[in-house]
Amino acid sequence: MATFATSDQLLVVIDPVARRTDGESVRIVKDVLSAGAATKVCLPEGPDEFARALARRGSRRPVVVGDDRALVRAVALLHRQRELAGCVLSMVPVGGGLALARSLGVPTGAVAAARAVLDGVERRLDLLVDDSDGVVLGGLRIPPLAVRESELDGAGGAGGPEGAPGRPWLRTTYRSLVRTLAARPALPVPAPGPPARLRVEVDGETVVDLDQPVAGVSVTPGRSGLAEVEVRPVSVGAEASPLLASGHTVTVTGTDFRYRADAAVTGPVRRRTWRVVEGAWGLTVPGSASP
Repeated sequence: MATFATSDQLLVVIDPVARRTDGESVRIVKDVLSAGAATKVCLPEGPDEFARALARRGSRRPVVVGDDRALVRAVALLHRQRELAGCVLSMVPVGGGLALARSLGVPTGAVAAARAVLDGVERRLDLLVDDSDGVVLGGLRIPPLAVRESELDGAGGAGGPEGAPGRPWLRTTYRSLVRTLAARPALPVPAPGPPARLRVEVDGETVVDLDQPVAGVSVTPGRSGLAEVEVRPVSVGAEASPLLASGHTVTVTGTDFRYRADAAVTGPVRRRTWRVVEGAWGLTVPGSASP
């Protein structure tokens, strides 16, 4: 793990959702970072400005202040610019969705995370890259059909204002609108849909085929360049044991399936392949964090 000098120059990119949902934490973060290093603060109002800020960072180390979606957006942009391998990214989590940041070892407290930016170490992490050049940091899952449809309509899904791709700043507006509306009766729980029928292949070997219905599939970047795959088959009577596999590439084939990758829902697609890129990106974590 590499350590950082306090003389490093920082580019602090503050996501608009973070500014609007927790301005006090943002102010504290700016104070801590500016007291410990030379900082340039950027306040993008949308994805285009966010992308330009990263592209023009020069020798400054980028620091993203925001939620999981902001982190994924930054990694995806650097990947598409083919600059991810040579860039160490730092994050200060501010906002609602922080499960991914927490799982990657980033402190979720504003002060602790800001101090880790200044005094932390670089951790190299594996990345899943799909055949459309999309990235997955923490993992992906393919839930049952009924769950897939309901997730698209619920908070955090890609179908509503909370999960609108490329428009995270709509989240605050959406929440404010909801608060002004009268409470409405809860929607009925959707009836269970048919189980998914998917072909899952790991390094060319079939783990499950289309004739075996599955309750779900999960894929996560493991260690040493391998993806960990878990397939939960549907069974009659006793619960079936999950099917486990690991490999460098994972291909899922099926009829119009959706999947949740990190903080967003993608699809429908009929085929998708993910490959693991070992040590693809660097993230700043506290010096005491385990590798």
